[in-house]
Amino acid sequence: MFGLTFEKLLIIGVIAVFLLGPERLPHYAAQLGRLVRSLRDMASGAKDRMREEMGPDFDDVDWKKLDPRQYDPRRIIREALTDVDPFAEETPAAPVVARAAVNENSAYLQRKRKRESLGAGEPAPFDSEAT
Repeated sequence: MFGLTFEKLLIIGVIAVFLLGPERLPHYAAQLGRLVRSLRDMASGAKDRMREEMGPDFDDVDWKKLDPRQYDPRRIIREALTDVDPFAEETPAAPVVARAAVNENSAYLQRKRKRESLGAGEPAPFDSEAT
């Protein structure tokens, strides 16, 4: 965390003891304890609130899948290209659909049919008002 190792934290603690002195050290140690307790209470309060709002589904969530530190753009692109839902539960009887249904009346297919229907020397349609 922030590149701090145990040795660095120990050195910071020793320097703090010398700077604060024996008179003020108990006061600041108590303040640090209160800060840690309040942060822990806020974290547990947020967790309890999430559990209340999500209901029984809270325990079923796999939090490791939602961890942003596991972001790998190559994996995300590979999963998007294979059209496989990584969060879907696997069922052996369900067939995997490779493509979505094609809309025969889509604008792309209509333009493609028009291009294919043009003769070899016939120019493509041009709209002078569109430019």
